[in-house]
Amino acid sequence: MRLNELKPAAGATHLPHRVGRGDGSGHGTYSGRGQKGQKARSGGGVRLGFEGGQLPLIKRLPRKRGFTNIFKVEFNVVNVNSLNVFPDGTEVTPDVMLKAGLIHSLSKPTKVLGYGDLEKRLTVEAACFSAAAQQKITAAQGTVRTA
Repeated sequence: MRLNELKPAAGATHLPHRVGRGDGSGHGTYSGRGQKGQKARSGGGVRLGFEGGQLPLIKRLPRKRGFTNIFKVEFNVVNVNSLNVFPDGTEVTPDVMLKAGLIHSLSKPTKVLGYGDLEKRLTVEAACFSAAAQQKITAAQGTVRTA
């Protein structure tokens, strides 16, 4: 048996109703569309979300508009000036930052940003660094490692 040989079980499918094929068909004359009006015409009907001129729900709830990007990566953000809490020569990893209270969990990757100044010589390991943070860490004779 191959995929192209698969068929539904006997009696599982039905033929669609043939509407608009004369009065003898049971669905002749108006073909299930009622009498005259917008919805009886070909191509007739109102657009999705139309509420008869009332302000639609999508406009009444502006916070629900747009979309959520399912590929967005949330980071733990640490600024360079926060790293001054560590003593000179320390190897700073996300585990060490968690114990120091700079980040809240290890489930998200850590990103180091360049706000403030760094006065210590540190080896910093994180998922990524901003260009300014990288520059400030190396300017303080520290090293940068991406995890």
